[in-house]
Amino acid sequence: MSDLRTQLGEAVAAAFAAEGVDASLARVTPSDRPDLADFQSNGALAAAKALKANPRELAGKVAERLASDPRLASVDVAGPGFINLKLADAALAERATEVAGDADHAGAAVVEAPRKVVIDFAGPNVAKPMHVGHLRSSIIGESLKRLFRFRGDTVWGDAHFGDWGFQMGLLIVAVGDEGKAGAFLAEGDGPFPADSPVTLEDLERLYPQAAGQAKEDPAFRDRARKATAELQGGRPGYRALWQHFVAVSRTALEREFGALGVTFDLWNGESDADPVMAEMIAHLETSGLLVEDDGARVVHVARPGETRKKKLADGSVIEAPSPPPLLVISSEGSAMYGTTDLATILDRRKAIDPDLILYVVDERQAEHFEQVFRAAYLAGYATEGSLQHLGFGTMNGTDGKPFKTRAGGVLKLHDLITQATDKARERLREARLGDDLPEAEFEDIAHKVAIAALKFADLSNARTTSYVFDLDRFMSFEGKTGPYLLYQAVRIKSLLRKAGDQDLAPGAIVIGELAERDLALTLDAFSQAVTEAYDKRMPHLISEHAYRLAQSFSKFYAACPVLIAPDAAIKASRLALSKAALDQLEIALDLLGIATPERM
Repeated sequence: MSDLRTQLGEAVAAAFAAEGVDASLARVTPSDRPDLADFQSNGALAAAKALKANPRELAGKVAERLASDPRLASVDVAGPGFINLKLADAALAERATEVAGDADHAGAAVVEAPRKVVIDFAGPNVAKPMHVGHLRSSIIGESLKRLFRFRGDTVWGDAHFGDWGFQMGLLIVAVGDEGKAGAFLAEGDGPFPADSPVTLEDLERLYPQAAGQAKEDPAFRDRARKATAELQGGRPGYRALWQHFVAVSRTALEREFGALGVTFDLWNGESDADPVMAEMIAHLETSGLLVEDDGARVVHVARPGETRKKKLADGSVIEAPSPPPLLVISSEGSAMYGTTDLATILDRRKAIDPDLILYVVDERQAEHFEQVFRAAYLAGYATEGSLQHLGFGTMNGTDGKPFKTRAGGVLKLHDLITQATDKARERLREARLGDDLPEAEFEDIAHKVAIAALKFADLSNARTTSYVFDLDRFMSFEGKTGPYLLYQAVRIKSLLRKAGDQDLAPGAIVIGELAERDLALTLDAFSQAVTEAYDKRMPHLISEHAYRLAQSFSKFYAACPVLIAPDAAIKASRLALSKAALDQLEIALDLLGIATPERM
């Protein structure tokens, strides 16, 4: 099942080829003048230039070949050689019927060769509460996970839990100094207490204290480094205490992610790569990739004589040096951040052997990932191009800087969701929505509206751009917002319930009115939006489609009465179009991680 744009592209390509023209030039796009045509092809201009022919004459010959296509109501040549294509009502009705009958994908195509894909996103840490800095990675990663799965790939979403390294040594020493660790500090194999000696509040309080003390107190810092080494070396008491840190933190993180509608298939931490670390170091040594460098051990990832072009914030481009070596073992003998990431790639290859690993991480980490990816390719842990860093911009305050609280601190994600839910309740009551609903259902709706506002605000922007956080604007039931889309979905559900109460049912789709044509064309465009979002790893293209669909339905609803249509056949047709719009809108919203309520 292919969309009409794809079908027309194939038809125009065949017509170009029949005229001896490169078929790749026969690109079909939505018309710049929808009042004149549905689609257009401008390829005759480039083709005529290459052939040294008259573009309008060439376009006319192509148009003649397309004139008998039953899917087209008209084929016209405009200007110097633009080919305008207008679809027949019957073709639109047939395609809308296909979309309406495709309950799982609403007319979107699936991939022909599914892949195994790991998406590494969110990156929460032990002992650190989730904050707004985690929001974009969590929202974008969840949407991409759903999108890739929707297209037919087998996908693992991995939280890549920060549970290893120096911060764990800091906590072990800090907990011990407070007298909370007890038996865990003893030598030997235990047994050790099954109950955690610390709460999440303890960890959230102790970690920043310990990090600050380590900067001021060299003796404390050395004790933490020793504890880190002993933990990673397998000291039983430290391992048992560390497992409590992880379990307590994960419980809280699952609560926050659950409120946000984000789930993971894997909760692997940095620690999960530790068992392959020694094997990896040995392999890098024997392959000659690991070399001494000023007391440290590194992998040189730059190609001989390589230079790179780097784009600056002002848009200018400069010559930049090649990426520096990947530091694998420090001069003190410690494994580094990049070492763990490289070992994680090897661990994933052994456990899953994915075709593709996507890292949804802040754009500022671009050079780090370039180093790690190049090292992985050199070592044979991944094939060229199978590792991709999907960087993203920042969520900024109205001052244009990364979002902070009024006091200048970092806002906890839990507090952000609470603020959004409070604002959603306020807006629902202002709009007199949900007044007559039970309190539990009203609270569920308020939460859905809050999450829709946060997610759509993020995902309506291109992944690579930054945006300004404005909760008042995001929470509006008008304009390009998540709450507006939920309201439109609920509106269609209400229409369908009323139809059911009148024993009316969807039937054969017939296209006649302009608003029906527009809605059918929008339903058809979903497949292209999904494909482009998937290929470009850009969920905002799904957001754009969802908003266009909501607008298209709103125009249709205003121009084409459904329940009071002139006859039964038109009622049934318009009900079928309404249901198709609802189904596709809910699928699009689900791809964005947004759930729709039944009513408001």
